[in-house]
Amino acid sequence: MPEPFNPSPAFALVAATDRKRILRAAERYLFLPPETITANPSERNPGGPHDYFSEGDYFWRNPADPEGPYIHRDGYSNPENFQGHRKAMVALSVQVPALTSAWILTGERRFAEHTVDHLLAWFVRPETLMNPHLEYSQGVQGITKGSSWGVIDSLHLTEVARAASFTLDEFVPPEDALAVREWFASYLNWMKTSENGAKERSAANNHAAAWALQASEYTRLIGDEETRREIRDWYRTVFLPDQMGLDGGFPRELARTKPYNYSIFNLDVMAALCQSLSSPEENLFDFALDDGRDACKAMEFLYPFLADKSHWRFPKDAEHFDSWPVRSPSLLFCGLACGPEEYIELWKRLDPDPTDREVVRNYPVRQPLLWVT
Repeated sequence: MPEPFNPSPAFALVAATDRKRILRAAERYLFLPPETITANPSERNPGGPHDYFSEGDYFWRNPADPEGPYIHRDGYSNPENFQGHRKAMVALSVQVPALTSAWILTGERRFAEHTVDHLLAWFVRPETLMNPHLEYSQGVQGITKGSSWGVIDSLHLTEVARAASFTLDEFVPPEDALAVREWFASYLNWMKTSENGAKERSAANNHAAAWALQASEYTRLIGDEETRREIRDWYRTVFLPDQMGLDGGFPRELARTKPYNYSIFNLDVMAALCQSLSSPEENLFDFALDDGRDACKAMEFLYPFLADKSHWRFPKDAEHFDSWPVRSPSLLFCGLACGPEEYIELWKRLDPDPTDREVVRNYPVRQPLLWVT
């Protein structure tokens, strides 16, 4: 097996916990062919068949003006809005990391080769690839063809990019491996320079953190160290002072109609970001503001509510409250970095494979084996 897969204590922990789960899933996914957005067309898509399209979750037909612009109902997802492209991307984000993890665990080429088939279908083959932009993501009927907050849809490519870093150079012809990296470079450029991408980057809540996590993994894949340094600086100088309260909570997320969901999501993204950007020279889990705010403080705040939701002292989520918590990656990453064994023990006990659509939509790391390898 390749040298990067030498076991560490963290790797051994996750492998022991997830081995059966990973191999069981990967065996199923071997029989599922790649399915990209081109297999899920929508007549409402303002772009072409290779352009990703979705409609904003919390927007509904106006009862007072049924043919007019949609209205916003924060926290309430409209089941009639088109989500075919997102479902395809979520399936990719489930299957590719599991297949890659199975290859890491077993060294069996069949898992890696099927991973590569997905990567080529989505990012290389002209007949099925997705164009590297999200101009039409989370559009709102009668208002906009695409929104800045729609950039969060491609959070589901984050772990795909991480998985690709393990297989591209060994199993893909050099020209195709280059094409995959060029796709992610093009998409990252769109995230940085487009109006919607730039607006998302400067968001004041979890959307900016999700932008940063995406960018950190895309830059890892393509070797863009300058952007990675910029994201580290943003984490230290913007995210921590502007988004985290002195108690470790996230006030803007707690003010939403789904405060439990969004608090968990923002911490999961934050912890994954620290895991992504840390290096032997700089561990972001060790960085704290002068007042003590850091990733460990955030976990200290949320842990009691993950361990026993009945202690939650804020309003319940408008929807899907009963579906949380699940196996949050923040429990693992903060457990490894911050020390309390109880974090990791809870991580082991919680459900690693949620099926609730809302939970799946807000689940950034499905295969932590890839993040400790």
